[in-house]
Amino acid sequence: MNDIDKAKQLKNHKQLATGLFLLMLVMYILMTWLSRSNTAAWIGYIKSFAEAAMVGALADWFAVTALFYHPLGLPIPHTNLIENSKKSIGDNLGNFVVSNFLTATNIRPYIQRLTVSTYAAQWLEKQRNKQLLVTEVARLLNDIVQKLDSNTIAQFLARKGNELIGEIQLNVLVSNALTYFLNKNEHEALITLLAQKVKGYISENESLVKEKVKAESYFFIPKFVDNKLATKITNGLQGYFEEIEMDKNHRIRTEIADQLYVFAEKLKTDPKWESQFDELKKGLLSEEKMKEYATAIWLSLKKTLQQELTNESSIMLTYFYKTIDEFAVKLNTDEGFRKKIDGWIHYNAYKYILKNTNRVAGLISDTVGNWEGRQLSQKLELEVGKDLQFIRINGTIVGGLVGLLIHTLTELLS
Repeated sequence: MNDIDKAKQLKNHKQLATGLFLLMLVMYILMTWLSRSNTAAWIGYIKSFAEAAMVGALADWFAVTALFYHPLGLPIPHTNLIENSKKSIGDNLGNFVVSNFLTATNIRPYIQRLTVSTYAAQWLEKQRNKQLLVTEVARLLNDIVQKLDSNTIAQFLARKGNELIGEIQLNVLVSNALTYFLNKNEHEALITLLAQKVKGYISENESLVKEKVKAESYFFIPKFVDNKLATKITNGLQGYFEEIEMDKNHRIRTEIADQLYVFAEKLKTDPKWESQFDELKKGLLSEEKMKEYATAIWLSLKKTLQQELTNESSIMLTYFYKTIDEFAVKLNTDEGFRKKIDGWIHYNAYKYILKNTNRVAGLISDTVGNWEGRQLSQKLELEVGKDLQFIRINGTIVGGLVGLLIHTLTELLS
């Protein structure tokens, strides 16, 4: 029932109570006028009933009205009680709700009956609900991404990047990477590749070797000797590098590995390398450069996220659908999983409600206390004023009956 209907009911009951009082007034006046010319006994009885009824009606009208207003607008003490006591009403109402409704004993049975997992499972069984969930999550995430300030995010990433890089010792990092590379024998493949490439280069450029030999040869040495010597040199070099390529235990491989281990140790311990890598960091990873990198990274990431969140066939939304489907199946088939979810909800709901009961009391108290006094009186009168009018009606009737009883006893005893 809305406030308009409540106001109509209150008005009707007020008119009924007031009409009953006016009826008693008319009866009293009529009986008083009749008693001047008629001595019938019944006139006295009716007159006493009407007189006492008016007193009862007026007394109860004053009592009911004093709750919400000043009767007749007169500032009589202890009237307009609701408006004058709204602060204590709010406090008492808040304490009443907390003490009688938000207790551990009262809320536990209701919380224990909550089966959120069952409702969620039933809701997720419908495809349109899954679609709605994914759409709303994607819309919310996309809205968040769009509203993020790119400059702020870039500055944050750049600052964190600088902090991270500042803590990293590049020389130690490179040394450890090289050592790991050597321990895993990854250098063997590189040596094999280099030997193969050098061997091929020598074979492809044999004529160049011959020209170099001729250029360095003495004029009296015949050309065929130079050619034979060049061929010997190229064949020897090709054979040597082929040995390196094919023999995994070749001495050169071992020497290269040993030198690389020495170099890795120097990278870690030699202050010269630490200084050079710090200079490299300052040059390549300066604050301005980091901001530039961070901006580019964030804009690229932002664009990708927006595309993923707006394209229904994107990998991200497909993953969302798959995850929700798996979750729905698990909810429907795994009773233990449902119990865990409901148990978690019960525990946290119970804990949260009990922890915040004082806030509920404060909310009720502040809400009532912040209402305008007249507004509070009107709200309460709309809610209970209709029933209070029966006090006036009952007072009229009971007062009349008491007056009639007193008149009867007086007549009997006189």
